[in-house]
Amino acid sequence: MSNPTEPTVFIVDDDDAVRQALRMLMRSVQLPVEAFPSAQAFLDVYTPNRPGCLVLDVRMPRMSGIELQERLRQLDSALPIIFMTGHGDAPMAVQAMRSGAFDFLEKPFRDQDIIDRVHLALDHDRDQREQAIRRKEIVERLETLTNREREIMERIVAGDANKVIAADLQMSQRTVEIHRGRVMEKMSAESLAHLVRMAMEADRGE
Repeated sequence: MSNPTEPTVFIVDDDDAVRQALRMLMRSVQLPVEAFPSAQAFLDVYTPNRPGCLVLDVRMPRMSGIELQERLRQLDSALPIIFMTGHGDAPMAVQAMRSGAFDFLEKPFRDQDIIDRVHLALDHDRDQREQAIRRKEIVERLETLTNREREIMERIVAGDANKVIAADLQMSQRTVEIHRGRVMEKMSAESLAHLVRMAMEADRGE
């Protein structure tokens, strides 16, 4: 098994020859790789916190690639999936993309094509995980705000001026400024633009 913190290419295909060829190809470009002969074999060792991407055959006995995708979706998996599809599987590939697949390739494909897609998927996974960490940090900061500070932050982010907020909330402009300062400090916001970006990031995670 690869280092669990290292981005890994997970290959799931019931065809032994395809599986072995893809394993060797990934190793040839120094990518950690693990291969599985069935969807269930992959699920048996799957842990959501492991980074990487999944290279998955659409048609497999017992549990198809589409069914595995659905199972992973139920588990709130963010693992990018690259489907491998055979001739005539276009409708299944479209269904997979609509269900959130990262990409698909029609067999037979060139080695460089799958390598390129895998690198893109790994980059996507890294970006998604970094965003999730940032969102978690932002939510933790938001939870330190009082109700009044949260209310004022929402008004600031909406673009309301201090004097407008003061009039609406029936408080002095100086009190609004004090609350505003506390919001900026607790949120570790370097500027108003930074505060707005954090608020948008938190909203995307809800």
